Formats: sequence, structure tokens, C-alpha cells
Amino acid sequence: RLEEFLKKEVNLELSVMPEFEERVIDFSEVEQLMNSLNTIPAPGAPVINPQAPNAATGTSLRVCWSLFSDDTVECYQLCYKPVSNERCGEEQTEHMLKVKETYCTITNLLPNTQYEFWVSALNASGISPPSERAVYVTAPSPPTIKTKKIRSCENAALVCWESRDINPVDSYTVEL
Repeated sequence: RLEEFLKKEVNLELSVMPEFEERVIDFSEVEQLMNSLNTIPAPGAPVINPQAPNAATGTSLRVCWSLFSDDTVECYQLCYKPVSNERCGEEQTEHMLKVKETYCTITNLLPNTQYEFWVSALNASGISPPSERAVYVTAPSPPTIKTKKIRSCENAALVCWESRDINPVDSYTVEL
């Protein structure tokens, strides 16, 4: 039957022209709804704080930053790398951490070493520009006292030590 039906010619001309109603569609409600949606812009750049006193040990640094705007932030991206004095040496490896707060303690660092830090803020709309870069320094390793070279008398003492750090140490404090 299908084969017979497909062989027939069918006239699809309409005898009467259809009357279409001209309709004007009102989008004012949709426009109102679209205008009421709040889009969240990507956050502005955070400001990284300079190194605070007592914020370092020989193997860790506490880094702090601020966001001086009302931007919505879901988390921060903290990046750092050791500062290299070698101009023609290989680029230092950059490390990146995702952090919820405006501070972070980084561990497993080298003693008496400079590290460069920068931070960006993230939300659903995107990532902020990075902050300015700040250089933090880990504390030197404690020196090794040379016990065989210690000498003393009634009014004086001679104490010798040596640094275990590769980088030079600015000064030492001796406590009695």
C-alpha cells in the first residue's frame, strides 16, 4: 500500500489563502528579568604585604595579602619561586597554591633564601591581574658552634662558630 501511495501525485495547493493574525510580541518582561540579573565581575588585583617581622623560620614563610575592594572572591592563587642571582642560569621553577584565606604559610623552603611571591584572586567570572611581586627571605640556619675552639677566662670568653648557609648572613646575635 505504501508503494501505491508514493506513486500517486498529490495536489498541495490551497484553495483559500489563510488569514494570519499579526501579533506583536512584548519582550518587556524578559528585558526586565535580564536587567535584574547581577553579573559578578572578575575581581581586582590583590595587594601583597611586605614581609612581617617574625614571619619566617629557616624553612617556612608566612605570606599575607589584602583585597581593597568589595569584589566577590572564591579563592586566591598564590605563586612563588626562589630568586636567582644567576642571569644565564635556568629559570627557577614556579610553584602555585590555591588558598581560601588572605594568608598562607609555605613550608619546605631553603634557609636564608629569597623567594618572590605574587597572588591573584579568582571567582566564577575569572581571575584578577596578579599583584605586584614581593620578595620574602627565610631565616638563616643556626650556626654550628665549634666547641673545641671555645676559650674562657675570668672576664672574657671566646666562642667560635661557622655558618651552614650558602648565602652570606648579615649578622649574628650572641646571647649569654
